[in-house]
Amino acid sequence: MNGHTVLYDPEGHLGAHLPLDRTTHEHLLRAVLSWTDPTAFLPDDYEQIGLLLTGAARAVAADVHEYASRLPAHDGRRLFTEIVLGETNDPLSQRSRNLTGVKTKAEVLRALYGRLDRLQDAAPAAEETPTASP
Repeated sequence: MNGHTVLYDPEGHLGAHLPLDRTTHEHLLRAVLSWTDPTAFLPDDYEQIGLLLTGAARAVAADVHEYASRLPAHDGRRLFTEIVLGETNDPLSQRSRNLTGVKTKAEVLRALYGRLDRLQDAAPAAEETPTASP
């Protein structure tokens, strides 16, 4: 046994209840966007940074999608959000083994956090699902 536990969560319930460490991700994306030397890291290091940014961006994108889905179908903010989310798939699916690749992912994450902030103020609160009492 390798000491690792694999969690099976096809419905995404675990991620829905675990908040992201936004401060850490924002520090990372600001650091990445300030880098200018493309030889500062090895390609494997850039790839690891890219994977971290991709994971954070996908989680934020899920939150953005959730908030956008609460808006009326004809709301321009919802339509714009759907376009933004559609444009995030390609850069997030690419490997990032250089500075340009990780900067692209950092920019995507920054844009998603900005969209999330705007939607949190605009979207109505989620309806509470009643739970069965024991």
